[in-house]
Amino acid sequence: MKGVLLLNENEPEKLFDKQERIAYQQMAAVSYMKANKIQVEKLNPYQINDYYTIPHALLFDLKRTNAHLDCLVIPSQRTIEKFIQIYPARWLLLKSYFKEILFVNKSEIDDLDGTSY
Repeated sequence: MKGVLLLNENEPEKLFDKQERIAYQQMAAVSYMKANKIQVEKLNPYQINDYYTIPHALLFDLKRTNAHLDCLVIPSQRTIEKFIQIYPARWLLLKSYFKEILFVNKSEIDDLDGTSY
């Protein structure tokens, strides 16, 4: 399976600084991806990291490459909920490039927009 990892460097966690939040999310997500045999797909060869922190940048690269992948891996619902509230049309477009949306922290999963994953 091929997928993309979307992290949130601005997640409102008071206990960690920005770098620690990314490292924590990345560690949990990479472990999840290995356990589920998900290979990270790098859409932009000039991208430094193997993950995205900006949904708009991910959407831009998906449009540019016209890539349709197996899954989008997100650490938790909280990671993406603000983006969904502010940009619902872009969220629908973004998730249309993936067969499924996977959350690492399954205990937080709520139905984000009325469709099940």
